[in-house]
Amino acid sequence: MRRSLIIVAAILAALALAPALEAQIGKRVTIVANSPEDKALTEITAASDPARKLALIDKFLADFGQGDTAVVAYELYISYYQAEKNYDKVYEYGEKLLGVDPDNFTAVVNIVRAAQEKGDTAKMFAAGERASGILARFKAQPAPAGTDADSWEQQKARALEEARDNINYVQYSLLNAAYKTTDKAAQPALLERFASAFPDSPYAHSALALAAATYQQAQKYPQMLEVAQKILARDANNLSMLLLLSDYYSEKGEQLDKAEEYAKKALALLPTAPKPEGATDEQWQKQIPIQKGLAWSALGQVQINRKRDAQALEAFRTAAPLLKPDPYTYARNQYRLGFALLNLKRTAEARAAFAEAAAMESPYRGLAQEKLKSLPAAPAKKRP
Repeated sequence: MRRSLIIVAAILAALALAPALEAQIGKRVTIVANSPEDKALTEITAASDPARKLALIDKFLADFGQGDTAVVAYELYISYYQAEKNYDKVYEYGEKLLGVDPDNFTAVVNIVRAAQEKGDTAKMFAAGERASGILARFKAQPAPAGTDADSWEQQKARALEEARDNINYVQYSLLNAAYKTTDKAAQPALLERFASAFPDSPYAHSALALAAATYQQAQKYPQMLEVAQKILARDANNLSMLLLLSDYYSEKGEQLDKAEEYAKKALALLPTAPKPEGATDEQWQKQIPIQKGLAWSALGQVQINRKRDAQALEAFRTAAPLLKPDPYTYARNQYRLGFALLNLKRTAEARAAFAEAAAMESPYRGLAQEKLKSLPAAPAKKRP
């Protein structure tokens, strides 16, 4: 089964001090116009020499870094070291900022960005999960005393909308890092972590589906089953997981009732199933017959396991033309078909099915060749 995952690249503009919101993700710090702090900030902004700018930031922290104004000072350091590409210092001051403002969303966004620049996937995910926690706590905040509940929810919605680009950036960065990791053994766990941290992301289901497929390729079937069942618990009509589980259970001869149920449900859904995100109409139209063929082949294997060979034969023959464009699944179907025919004592037809599987480049070539050797030779044709 082929699956594709479209990873959207996000480019985030350099972060600046955000204007104060009525509801803000993190502490709200107000700098009074024309105050000493405001004049110091103006001087820092005007400084073009990096060494002078850093010295002015140091002075700002020394002079005003008591209480909540330390938030502003640490944000200045982060901005400075981000521009200098000194990502270790971004980490350092990001942690200092979180020390005085644990729910500062901008801080974790900058740590994610620094980790991305350094290629540090572990730190990216740790910061991304902290971002998820910050967002969850913010969404759960009750209205302050004296604030109407509806008005407070509207204020929080505006704050989240202001943070939308940053939220998307964190999600895209984590998903992209998981998708591109060279450590394929770690990839599915990263994809699961992404989906757990951002369950409402439009990419959460795609991430879990890719994790299940990766576990399948690595033959880590318990993990594959756990993820696939997790997806179906959220989305009972998830076509790719219905097909994956019906295929797996029928092949293993396990939970045959579920295998049959899932395959039949996939067949019922396919005529109106929306194309996967990122697929073209042409690609999806080519995939629909293969998906149908997979479901029919799974139904055939269910019937083989139940020793209902006539029904299996019908299902495999229905699947065959649908799967023909895909050598792997077609060869497997023909190999299965050969056994259904053998069980029905139709040896000549079985030999033809095994020969077709043996002629195709797939893992079933050798198996089919061995089975052909075990069959009695075809009777010689009579000469006229």
